[in-house]
Amino acid sequence: MNTRNFEELLGYDPKSFLNKIYALCDYETLEKKSLSLENFIQIAKKLDVKIVQYRDKISDYETKKSNLIFLKKNLNIPIIINDDISLIEYADGVHLGQEDLMEMKNEKLKFNNKELVFKFLRKKHPNKLFGLSTHNEREILEANKFDIDMIGLGAYRATTTKDVSTIIGEKLSYLAKISNHPVCAIGGVKVDDFIENVSFKVIGSSLYE
Repeated sequence: MNTRNFEELLGYDPKSFLNKIYALCDYETLEKKSLSLENFIQIAKKLDVKIVQYRDKISDYETKKSNLIFLKKNLNIPIIINDDISLIEYADGVHLGQEDLMEMKNEKLKFNNKELVFKFLRKKHPNKLFGLSTHNEREILEANKFDIDMIGLGAYRATTTKDVSTIIGEKLSYLAKISNHPVCAIGGVKVDDFIENVSFKVIGSSLYE
């Protein structure tokens, strides 16, 4: 884990605090709610958000690039891109799902295991942050061996913005204890939730409630 880089970007050890807000900036959700990136930035500042993940499944490359640059210019916190490694140059890091990692392993990078994928990514992008979604004990223990900075763990609850097959619920606090990396609780998490053993709460649609 590139702890030094993560600490420098945040200004503190991510494992030394609990339940800091990690905001999910889902561009499709913003459009559906007739909200702008400026509106999102105002909300992020009001809630003292510590990390932003930009998720965009509807825009073209240039729009995503422009939006990332805008977020970085107006928020003095780490900005992470969801899934799209091609945009990592314009962000502070990337968050990958298990499906993204398998795609890289099997098709793009031709590595025979997931650990080598992250070794390659770390070598290519030494100053970037890497996060990985996990959903169970096996995936957490596997992620403990990877050169990453954080894990997403969930889903805590059902969510309206993404289909989830596994709801962890209150078991999330127990599972978070076995992670070597800072844990970001994902999936239906609300601003006023407190989840033990979790460094960050990933807040999506409830940002706007």
